[in-house]
Amino acid sequence: QVQLVESGGGLVQAGGSLRLSCAASGRTFRNSAMGWFRQAPGKEREFVARISWSGSSTDYADSVKGRFTISRDNAKNTMYLQMNSLKPEDTAVYSCARGWGVTIYDYDYWGQGTQVTVSS
Repeated sequence: QVQLVESGGGLVQAGGSLRLSCAASGRTFRNSAMGWFRQAPGKEREFVARISWSGSSTDYADSVKGRFTISRDNAKNTMYLQMNSLKPEDTAVYSCARGWGVTIYDYDYWGQGTQVTVSS
């Protein structure tokens, strides 16, 4: 069983920054690829970024490329999402998940999510 808990969300003005964290329980974290997804009101959950188990490979949605950075610290069982130059359209609930891919079907364990609100 894997448990994932996100934190770091909040309210920020456009152009600001936030860093999200995803804390994982269990020994499998350091051997697992991980990803971030987000879901805005009235929209489907969408892929944001993913990272390989070692952190050597990352991938981003075009909408966040150059602004967001995904990283991980396997010693701390934690993954991060640094979000810079935030825009109102980044407002969503952000969730972390275990897996590798760009669709929700590629991931098996999910956190509850953390709200990010970007004001204009």
